[in-house]
Amino acid sequence: MKNPFTSIRYFYKEMVIELKKASWPSRLELRDSTVVVLIATAILGSYIALIDFSLMNGVELLTSWAR
Repeated sequence: MKNPFTSIRYFYKEMVIELKKASWPSRLELRDSTVVVLIATAILGSYIALIDFSLMNGVELLTSWAR
């Protein structure tokens, strides 16, 4: 039977090797990407809130006419 700790050790070594090959963003690139994500989230959230508010008022208007 194979020792599970040997497999874990091998996996960890391979993981470290692959992570060293990755290209990591600089601090400036990371900051710029974070700003883009925050702005996009705010725009999308505002759009969804506007659509939700409009649909809610539209449904209330239609149901008030049906009464």
